[in-house]
Amino acid sequence: MSWRRDRRDSGPVPVEPEPLRRYSGSARLSPVSARQNALSNPSVFQRDAHEPDYIILVTVVALCAIGILMVYSASAIPSYANNQDMFALVAPQVLAGLLGLAAMAFFMRLDYRYLRVVSVPLAIVALGLLAIVLLPQVGVVHNGSSRWLHLGPLPEVHPAEVAKLALVIYLSHWLATRGMGIRSFRQGALPMAIIVVPFLFLVVREPDLGTAAVIVLIVFSLYFIAGANLLHLAAAGAVGLAAGFVAILAIGDYPLKRIQTVIDPWADPQGSGYHTIRGLEALSAGGLFGTGLGNDRVFVPNDVNDFIFSVIAQELGLVGGAVVIGLFVAFAYAGIRTAMRAPDTFGGLMAAGITAWICFQALINIGVVVAIVPVTGITLPFVSAGGTSLTVSLAAVGILLSISRETVERGWISASTDSGRGYGRTYLPGSRRRSVTAD
Repeated sequence: MSWRRDRRDSGPVPVEPEPLRRYSGSARLSPVSARQNALSNPSVFQRDAHEPDYIILVTVVALCAIGILMVYSASAIPSYANNQDMFALVAPQVLAGLLGLAAMAFFMRLDYRYLRVVSVPLAIVALGLLAIVLLPQVGVVHNGSSRWLHLGPLPEVHPAEVAKLALVIYLSHWLATRGMGIRSFRQGALPMAIIVVPFLFLVVREPDLGTAAVIVLIVFSLYFIAGANLLHLAAAGAVGLAAGFVAILAIGDYPLKRIQTVIDPWADPQGSGYHTIRGLEALSAGGLFGTGLGNDRVFVPNDVNDFIFSVIAQELGLVGGAVVIGLFVAFAYAGIRTAMRAPDTFGGLMAAGITAWICFQALINIGVVVAIVPVTGITLPFVSAGGTSLTVSLAAVGILLSISRETVERGWISASTDSGRGYGRTYLPGSRRRSVTAD
């Protein structure tokens, strides 16, 4: 028994091989009848998939290796000076990486369509975690933000990272079921806002404006790719900008100070501009080939997480920084290619959402270091210290690899008939009705 890709949003339809004649009666079964017969004996099915996209796999593993190396290089001496343990910061990172690799291997082998079944419960759990972290005496507060949960013997968990993955899975499922209705305000834009606003509200309440910005970019990417009405998209963008401005004013003066710091970091070199200036000095100190591992000449606060790219540029130089950026570019290329060649709309949307999430977050983090984006406090995916970020990101990559195992080649002609924007359709593969024929 094998799976045939009919690229319907409802999932694969099983097709009997020639020697088996399980279907009886009518020679042609409806898709519903075929699926019911399939589910009655699921043990005979075997997923028909090819090898995963090795560009995605290699780039992610390389980024993780660079991240562990740089976290150790930046933290070994300070950790030994503080508590005589050179591995105090890198050991949890290695453990999170191993857990993430196990999750990646699991999801890579799993048929990604099963995630549609758990998309709603996963979204509810993510919302619950975002709400719990705001409770007094429950959430762990660092630098005035309540973003983490301490669950017994486990390291601190960052619920917003789980929320990103849950939102990508659920929105991909929801958008795939909308079809052409996504262009309608009542069936598309309004329900989309109702789904997303609770996530954004809870994240902003922490406050975590950097993660909120990443979520907004993910949502807009999925909404656009799914075939949104451009007028609705523009209106949503205007409302989002207004809401962001109100949130900045409601939180206090520190977001405004960070914006002013980007414009002129030397206006307050010992205050709000200190992190930005030190990051720029680290970039310039690296030169072409860097100062060498562990040979930092400029100390940068938060160098193992928010400003890890400054450590890379200082110790490995312009060449090392270019390699890291090139790996993210390669990941973006492979992720977009996977989305365009996905066997169904759900898989295409999910691949696009995961790619947008990783790439936008990397772009913002690097933008902070080079002083073109205000300091946000988000990690560089796969590289920065942060157990939850690394584990959840690798799990998301496993889902992306699962989709890449079933990609199909598409010529320009067939791609345009499936996804032509002139017809108001998605950029990704759409539904096609086919029947199952049995001998």
